Amino acid sequence: MAAAQLENHNRPVRPRSYQVHSYSSDNIGDLQKAGVLQDVVLEVEGRQFPCHRLVLSAASPYFRAMFTNGMAESRQKTVVLQGLDAATFGEILSCIYSGTLHMSLDTVQPLYQAADLLQLGSVRDSCSSYMAMNVERSTCLDLYRFADVFSIDTVLKQCLPCIYRHFPKVASSEEFCSLSVNQLTEIISHDELDVREETTVWEAVVRWVQHSREDRLHHLPSILSHIRFNLLPPDNTAALLEHPLVRQNSEVRNLVLREASNCKRRGMDAEEMVLLFRIDKDDIDAREMLCVNPRSGEYMEFTDLGYFLPAVMTAAVTSDNDIYILMEEDDDDKVSLLQFNQPTQAWKKRCLIYRNTPKHALNSPVEYLFEVDGHIYYLGVQCTSVSRGVSVVMRKYEWITDRWEYCSKPRHNKLRNHVATACGQHIYLFTNTEMHRYDPSQDLWSRGTPPKTIPDLCTAVAMGTEIFCTDATSSKMAVYDVEADSWRELPGWSDPSRSPNAKGNPIFFALEGQLHVLVDFHNPRDDDDFDDDEEEEEEDDGNQRIYVYDRLTGTWRDSQVTLPDGRWKICGSGLPVARIFTCLPAQDNRTSPEGFPLQVHHGFVMSKQKE
Repeated sequence: MAAAQLENHNRPVRPRSYQVHSYSSDNIGDLQKAGVLQDVVLEVEGRQFPCHRLVLSAASPYFRAMFTNGMAESRQKTVVLQGLDAATFGEILSCIYSGTLHMSLDTVQPLYQAADLLQLGSVRDSCSSYMAMNVERSTCLDLYRFADVFSIDTVLKQCLPCIYRHFPKVASSEEFCSLSVNQLTEIISHDELDVREETTVWEAVVRWVQHSREDRLHHLPSILSHIRFNLLPPDNTAALLEHPLVRQNSEVRNLVLREASNCKRRGMDAEEMVLLFRIDKDDIDAREMLCVNPRSGEYMEFTDLGYFLPAVMTAAVTSDNDIYILMEEDDDDKVSLLQFNQPTQAWKKRCLIYRNTPKHALNSPVEYLFEVDGHIYYLGVQCTSVSRGVSVVMRKYEWITDRWEYCSKPRHNKLRNHVATACGQHIYLFTNTEMHRYDPSQDLWSRGTPPKTIPDLCTAVAMGTEIFCTDATSSKMAVYDVEADSWRELPGWSDPSRSPNAKGNPIFFALEGQLHVLVDFHNPRDDDDFDDDEEEEEEDDGNQRIYVYDRLTGTWRDSQVTLPDGRWKICGSGLPVARIFTCLPAQDNRTSPEGFPLQVHHGFVMSKQKE
């Protein structure tokens, strides 16, 4: 026993560290609220803030230098701070003591400026993240000007693509006239400007100059070197030469007539195209998005986009031409919202949706994605057990919080064979016997008149103030006038020799003001000399075609577009249409700005009919 005690006594003792939470920011905040142990008063715009030198010094190198380097402020009871707003400093001080920062679009810029002055890196970074997250058409110019002054790269990277994408509308705002000459030049020099004609760029520059003519007129020659006058039609050029700013200035006139050094078309020389995604069962690594214009016969195939895209559930294109998809995760109860960036040709994941799949569900939910008045809405409809009927989930995506919020649900009966689409400022969910209309501004559902003539509804799409729908065989069609709340029947599919494959239901889409449909056909079998596996493979290999509806004659016309090999589709009752970059060299292969492979084809030339 004594020997054992002696052995333990001689054993070396290993040091250890323990995390002891003896105080927290709550305790420090309590001291501040109680006014205990405060040893300095900071004065901003005549308002006094009693504080603790130790807390301020720990939070900010600015205050640490003020109170420890022998500066006069280290001996003063009251220190006056210049260049700060009292309300802003109050929020900064609250953040120092509580660790929580409250901000809005109205306060984020003053908060960033104060944090930059006081060397509060964490506050500055939080403000930068908030600004970058809130870049949209209405804010991009203001945030760009601010970010440019303070060289906030994260915000600039979000603002500039937004300005390019919405240039015609952005250039007509009052804030556009407040740009500096360098900022204006940076914007108009880029290839990615979303302008159909170079005249739009010229008009924006004229408006900027006229806003402060005496101060800005001398900048005009240097600015005009970034306008691609060679892209203007001859009539536009002739009219431009008669403009007072050109006619009265020989130097400017020579710039207009001089051959531009950059004659490349702007990057957003966009064309309306329908979006399709590869759904080949055997190609589990497919990451392809296909964009097709049936009128021009042109299609563009984006490959290797960084995400596995066969699990795309539905898609939507916003009024700002942003492309969003819902992609199923490995967990069936979750789907992700992804946003496609056209200039970089890459997907950005936003946030997850938890489906809340009902127990004993008969199948997977049918999911829709809509944009109404600048907001994204998710609608999920799922058949449950026979006794429970159908479950409906409605959610709204909040940009600021990057979260989905629940919305009200319609009072329905069964919603079997349903379709949904957005038209104007409302969302419509209907069957042959039920019509439900959702008003996002009121978060309210109301009832309308159902079609009553199409028992097996399959697809629906909105054009103007009308909603077109048809059944799984396209044999029955109807159009709904949303303003009159009335239906009218239309002639259906008129070619019985080529009836659509029952397994590949038709899907409507609206492109360039015309109704289109994507349909699947069975390939004809020449003989029966193949086994069951071959028969199943033959049936799965569909011939996909796009047809255009002639409303005057009530007939469908084959667009003659042949899609690339494979099967292309998307779940939901309608196909999304977006304006897609088309001013790319007509080469088989090239790379995007981010290095992703990009294939560009012209349908009638590059594609081949299936043999």
